[in-house]
Amino acid sequence: MKKIGIIAKNIPEAQKAAKKLAAWLESHGKKVFIDNDTAAAIRMEGYDRESIPSLVEMLIVLGGDGTLLSASRLVADAHRDVPIFGVNLGSLGFMAEVSLDELYDNLEKAIAGKLATEDRIMLTASVLRDGKRLSRYRVLNDAVINKGALARMMELRVSVDDGLLTTLRADGLIIATPTGSTAYSLSAGGPIVHPTLHCFVVTPICPHTLSNRPIALPDNVVVTVCLTSQSEDVLLTLDGQIGFPLLPNDVVEIKKSRFKMKLIKHPTKSYYEILRTKLKWGN
Repeated sequence: MKKIGIIAKNIPEAQKAAKKLAAWLESHGKKVFIDNDTAAAIRMEGYDRESIPSLVEMLIVLGGDGTLLSASRLVADAHRDVPIFGVNLGSLGFMAEVSLDELYDNLEKAIAGKLATEDRIMLTASVLRDGKRLSRYRVLNDAVINKGALARMMELRVSVDDGLLTTLRADGLIIATPTGSTAYSLSAGGPIVHPTLHCFVVTPICPHTLSNRPIALPDNVVVTVCLTSQSEDVLLTLDGQIGFPLLPNDVVEIKKSRFKMKLIKHPTKSYYEILRTKLKWGN
């Protein structure tokens, strides 16, 4: 690998780490592409974040899982299959597994192709209004239909491959990938799903009828959700980072994306070790 991208969280610690990392990469004969915001902070040449995936062979993300979520969408939107090397700058992340102390030893292995990668499925979420597609997003964690702070409970009609699954009254609905099963869906009572399984999870948020429970579906189906109530202040939220306001009778269509996130794995930390640490199992 000769061309390496760096995307960093907009905090001083990440910017400092990016400057040191860029110098290390350049001393090893690599061409470095740093996002504009980080480059401006450390006085280096920068590139638009959206353009970086098309220019590099590997992308290093400095920050945490949130920064990695946005980076994964950039890679998918660029229609690239660039592996992502996640570095956490605080507590252990579910995806950003490598700490700063471990960075350089593991990075040498990653550049040499000695670390395994793991494919994570992504979702495509589209909004249709009066039969016309208004927007389309790719997400790694989840697509969430939720209400504002003062909005009433909404009514949703949920279908799978054009067959009715259920109608429900609830505060919202989460459609999560296996990667996203340990995020908002978990807080709403959804199951933990191993990130390599080929499925996604539909989890109601505070349903009026308690028998409306989370359900895991195969990843080859299409889920459509229609907002059937006259609810105001309803939002489609993508990975907790992008929002799109919904109107009554809008339809949200969710299916597996043809793009996947290729995550470079930590050489020794297993997924189960990360679960135990993050969820404090056994304490």
